[in-house]
Amino acid sequence: MADDKKHAEIDAALVRQLAEILNETDLTEVEVERGELRIRVAREITVNAAPVQYAAAPAPVAAAAAPAAMPSDPATIVARAGEEVKSPMVGTAYLQPSPEAPAFVQPGDKVKKGQTLLIVEAMKTMNPIQAPRDGVVADILVGDAQPVEFGEALVLLEA
Repeated sequence: MADDKKHAEIDAALVRQLAEILNETDLTEVEVERGELRIRVAREITVNAAPVQYAAAPAPVAAAAAPAAMPSDPATIVARAGEEVKSPMVGTAYLQPSPEAPAFVQPGDKVKKGQTLLIVEAMKTMNPIQAPRDGVVADILVGDAQPVEFGEALVLLEA
């Protein structure tokens, strides 16, 4: 019994430390494993309505044109046909595996479920964003090296 109480105190302190790490680093999740003990602390991020400004990355000399921005007037927004593949995290979107490599996909490409569509880099980790189902890439909604938010539409897939 005394041993169980000691583990509970250690666990509570560890949880507090992990929560502090989340707050200090703006991470959404952290997990620690010590022997048989495994603790995961996560938080939900809500996106506020205030506009966020980013500094534009310098464009390479032979850069492709960036996708057109969505209009801010709701009356001019046209509904998109297809399924939006959304970002599971805040980060930077990359359309190809390296600067000299071709893009993972182009509009009009047929893709299979699980195929990499692009990468979102977060905290120096490259996270492949995969097709949720078979389909055709209708549109790529982000530019290369563009900052993206959690839940932001990245790619539009058609049947």
